[in-house]
Amino acid sequence: MSAGEISDRFDVSKPTMSAHFAVLKEADLVHAEKAGKSVLYHLKLSVLEEALLGFVQSFEPGAETPRPAEETAR
Repeated sequence: MSAGEISDRFDVSKPTMSAHFAVLKEADLVHAEKAGKSVLYHLKLSVLEEALLGFVQSFEPGAETPRPAEETAR
């Protein structure tokens, strides 16, 4: 979908959506492709699948309980 098509589905300003797109790109969850005057966004399913799989596996019996970041930094 184009950035405009996506932002039309949400009740937020276009600059706010642009900031969200930037975060998604930084997290490598989406790929942005320039198409004329539009920017098309594609969800990177493999990245999303990997994140979801890691989340689900954290609930498996015997899985190590994650510690807060400040504890692991010590």
